[in-house]
Amino acid sequence: MTATARRPHGISPQSLVEQALATSMGDDCVAIVTDSTSANLRWANNTLTTNGVMHGLDVSIVSFVKQAGGVSVGSVTGSATTQAEVDELVRAADAAARAAAPAEDANDLVSDRTSADWAEEPATTGIDVYDEVAPALGEAFDRSGAAGRVLYGFVDHRVTTTYLGSSTGLRLRHVQPTGHFACTGKTADLSSSAWVGRATRDFTDVDPLAAEEELAQRLAWGKRKVDLEAGRFDTILPPTAVADLMIYAYWEAGARDAWEGQSVYSRRPTGTRIGEDIVRSEVSLVSDPAYAGLECAPFTVAPASSNVTSVFDNGLELAATDWIRRGELTALRQTRHTAAMTKQPATPVIDNLVLEVEGGEGSVQDLVAGTERGLLLTCLWYIREVDPQTLLLTGLTRDGVYLVEGGEITAAVNNFRWNESPIDLLRRFSHASGTVPAFSREWGDDYFSRTAMPGLRIPDFNMSSVSPAQ
Repeated sequence: MTATARRPHGISPQSLVEQALATSMGDDCVAIVTDSTSANLRWANNTLTTNGVMHGLDVSIVSFVKQAGGVSVGSVTGSATTQAEVDELVRAADAAARAAAPAEDANDLVSDRTSADWAEEPATTGIDVYDEVAPALGEAFDRSGAAGRVLYGFVDHRVTTTYLGSSTGLRLRHVQPTGHFACTGKTADLSSSAWVGRATRDFTDVDPLAAEEELAQRLAWGKRKVDLEAGRFDTILPPTAVADLMIYAYWEAGARDAWEGQSVYSRRPTGTRIGEDIVRSEVSLVSDPAYAGLECAPFTVAPASSNVTSVFDNGLELAATDWIRRGELTALRQTRHTAAMTKQPATPVIDNLVLEVEGGEGSVQDLVAGTERGLLLTCLWYIREVDPQTLLLTGLTRDGVYLVEGGEITAAVNNFRWNESPIDLLRRFSHASGTVPAFSREWGDDYFSRTAMPGLRIPDFNMSSVSPAQ
């Protein structure tokens, strides 16, 4: 594969930032340059099919123009590898700012801070990140083929270096490695399937042979099949499925929507539920840029404003934030603008999420062992919101739902459509395992991969209808 964009020799991301700041005719300017490299492998039918390395360079320019009534903003993002291309983006941002109405989220820009590594070149990845994974994949292919199973999947590793500069003196740099491993195993007749996935920073903690063993075990569970009608079941959600649900709960935790009465976090008709107990007292939901293994950017990067981000907050320092502390809603995702509205501290978006349950211990296998009769899900799929006021979600089960009898898995059952609210589940669960790194099947590939979750046992999980999905 060829690169999507290549940085010419001698043109550094830092020089593109400085060019933008020097060229802008606005009263202030923020320039964000992201340099990304990625490497991937894909396989099907126990055979490696494709591999490639890509490189991309994107530039976002935010222009600020003071006018009667406030400050107007223009934001433009595009691919730019030369100073001339950056100049074009700057002109477009300046023009958009001059034509815009005053921004309602206007605030003083963050100023005067420089990362110690600002002058360093972008970090990169390459196909050599799979030097240990690739041979193990080959062995997994051989093992599955000999047993009459087939494997499909991919690995992807991306390293993104972000350079953020401003006319107010910011010069910030952050390197973000992000890796995914996902593999689906099927029986030779394709009648049964199972999935495993992992998030990683560098693939040193990914074991394809262990993943193949897990898939083989799940496919073996499926040799016996039982059809069940819809209903409420004692259901075990593994960490990956809990991540699917908690990410949605986090995304919907916008302070403005809550303040305007539009979400489960609203105190109607106007206000938020910050300070209220909304889930069981053992539960805490937190984000922390420095969380071990889930490290993410320690400052705000906002190419454009939204209900939960503000271009005026670019460079704002991020700290560990409790969204829910021992059952109490303690913060919502908000900018300095919405913080003034809600009279709460500014708690910006952070790119990781951790659910902790006091007293949670052991593994999903321990939850299974303690269940007399119920279901074990492996992952959820096609999750959509039904009612924002209660955060009622719907979706499908996929790639393995198993019957638990007497503390053991005895069969695979049919797929279901389900309807549940993640906030309600955090009130109703009966048992929790320990918190471990978890990779969301629904959101992890493209949107949000840095999570750590426990498994949860829900005594009355609502399988609302039988799904024909195979």
